[in-house]
Amino acid sequence: MTHTINPQTALVYVMVTMSAVDRRMDDAELSQMGSIVRHLPIFSNYNEEMMIPASQDCADILASDEGLETILGLVEEALPRELYETAYAVAVDIAAANLEITQEELRFLQMLRRRLNIDKLVVAAIERAASARHRSLPQD
Repeated sequence: MTHTINPQTALVYVMVTMSAVDRRMDDAELSQMGSIVRHLPIFSNYNEEMMIPASQDCADILASDEGLETILGLVEEALPRELYETAYAVAVDIAAANLEITQEELRFLQMLRRRLNIDKLVVAAIERAASARHRSLPQD
């Protein structure tokens, strides 16, 4: 690994990677990242201003050879096991933010859950909860 990161930065890397994996970071995803950092207890002592440099570092790593694998390795190394499901949950929330999930995003979710060895039932519960949270009223 090129360097180590703290758990909050690892979660930011997960969100940035999820948003960037389809080569377009839209406003809904960026807004969702900010909301997650402002509201989840894991970020209670995280300086929100660190999101920009962390995002830039993540983008630099992603642009390198084996960037995605490097990100997954850094995330796995930085997070305690009890935060693996949190990492998957924030990734799913970013993917669901714009109400469409691309093949690239699905592939990254698959890579993340395999790398972190997240149970299939937990995956289903997280995905179902995100789907429920991001629903809106039907259009007439």
